[in-house]
Amino acid sequence: MAAVTNRKPMGKDEKIMKTVCYIVVGFFALICLFPFLLMITSSFMTEKEIVSEGFKLIPDEISFSAYQFLMENSQKLIDAYAINLINVIFGTTLGLFFMSMAGYVLCRKDFKYRNQISFFIYFTTLFSGGLIPTYMLMVNGLGLKDSIWAMILPGLMTPWSIFLMRNFMKAVPDSLYESAAMDGAGDFRIYWQIFLPLAKPALATIGLFLTLAYWNEWYNAMLYIQTPSKYPLQYFLQQIISKANVQLLVQQGAVINTADMPSESIKMATAVVATGPIILVYPFVQKYFVSGITVGAVKG
Repeated sequence: MAAVTNRKPMGKDEKIMKTVCYIVVGFFALICLFPFLLMITSSFMTEKEIVSEGFKLIPDEISFSAYQFLMENSQKLIDAYAINLINVIFGTTLGLFFMSMAGYVLCRKDFKYRNQISFFIYFTTLFSGGLIPTYMLMVNGLGLKDSIWAMILPGLMTPWSIFLMRNFMKAVPDSLYESAAMDGAGDFRIYWQIFLPLAKPALATIGLFLTLAYWNEWYNAMLYIQTPSKYPLQYFLQQIISKANVQLLVQQGAVINTADMPSESIKMATAVVATGPIILVYPFVQKYFVSGITVGAVKG
């Protein structure tokens, strides 16, 4: 027989407080949603209306000129999307694999030098080699000039994510490791079959950060990528909206009519194109995100 739970009805004060909380949260949600809605509607405005009246939620006239401008370079846009997907898939997968292994090793109490290695990892957050040594390493040392790996490798390992993974694993009882070791499991098997299934919140949190970082990648592309077909989406869109690069795009074979170029609405259209797909990632990791951040924040 199912147990019956006696729940006390909400009082008048509690109902009022709950209603006020919903109203306040809904108000702040609308404030957060407003810029995104403005970005979408402004991308359908005519250039003349934007110049004369500014950006607004309800355009007087619907115009697809900004999106038509982007579609005139559809093949280059598709190539940029493909590069972005490659960066996100390989970068996020490899980054999670390497940083989860690093966090697993650093949380093991039987690893003798875990404190020394943790210090060296932390030390990199205080000092860096600088742009010129990094560029020489990537180009002369690793030979990654004009290579997609030049956009993937620099973001694979980040100290904050490694420490988040390590701190998360401190909550896993040592008895699980000891029991698996007594049953004959090796270190990698313990990591793969015990660590990873229990680390879903941390993996989802770090995976979201990695995905956002690789999706928004443009800086390393500016430094190392020379072939236009290897441009990631953000850098390609920046090339389009930058008036200084219009002539460069024409030389690369893009079809551009500078007289009809929607310079203002194109900025909003490119923002919609760039942010639209990545928004779909968050709902899949939302339930793990808060717990992953909380664990990384409260454990030292």
